[in-house]
Amino acid sequence: MSENDKKQWYSQLGPEDMSFIKRFVLASGSLKALAQAYDVSYPTIRLRLDRVIEKVKILDEQRDSSPFERELSLLYADGRLDQTTFNTILAAHRRQGEDA
Repeated sequence: MSENDKKQWYSQLGPEDMSFIKRFVLASGSLKALAQAYDVSYPTIRLRLDRVIEKVKILDEQRDSSPFERELSLLYADGRLDQTTFNTILAAHRRQGEDA
């Protein structure tokens, strides 16, 4: 495993996610305060937090996965891929690896 693959989860999050986490901490974990700071609804902040949590889980649990699989999982966690598309692409990628 290369040094890049050993990166901690927090070093792999984008600047937007890190900014969100910082604001969450500074708001003492108050989703209501965070919703006010971002000028959005509570459910919008809750969804954003759930997506960041899912990304952290993926980055922490998939340290040994390929960079492609991690990136694909992050796209799914971010809501940019639906489950069917995610599963289809992941299956194709794994089949390609078996054929190599």
